[in-house]
Amino acid sequence: QFRLVESGGGLVQPGESLTLSCATSGFTMANYDFAWFRQVPGKEREGVACITGSDDGYTYYVDSVKGRFTISRDNGKATVYLQMNNLQSDDTAVYSCGLRNPLSAGPLVLRVRPPVWEEFGSWGQGTQVTVSS
Repeated sequence: QFRLVESGGGLVQPGESLTLSCATSGFTMANYDFAWFRQVPGKEREGVACITGSDDGYTYYVDSVKGRFTISRDNGKATVYLQMNNLQSDDTAVYSCGLRNPLSAGPLVLRVRPPVWEEFGSWGQGTQVTVSS
């Protein structure tokens, strides 16, 4: 059974940093692609970053976080991370991670096209990130 548990959120001031973690269990993490999403009340969940399950770990970022956020994975620790720098008030949201099975959805070719965020699922409970002065 897939289980994803996010942690690391909190209250920070604009310009500060946070690192989110997504601990996985119940499956072999290395076989899956992962993505971080965020959601604010009244809006749809927004994909912000993803990383492939391949050994080379290709990444993709939406423009609003490019250059500030870094997604990474440690298959040995069964954890996906999101390093967030220079946080701004617009980054305030509940952040959650999701996974994608490349065997059923096909390989991600991030060098050619962006991910289809709807192909990710199995969300955790999320972690709140609040950026406020």
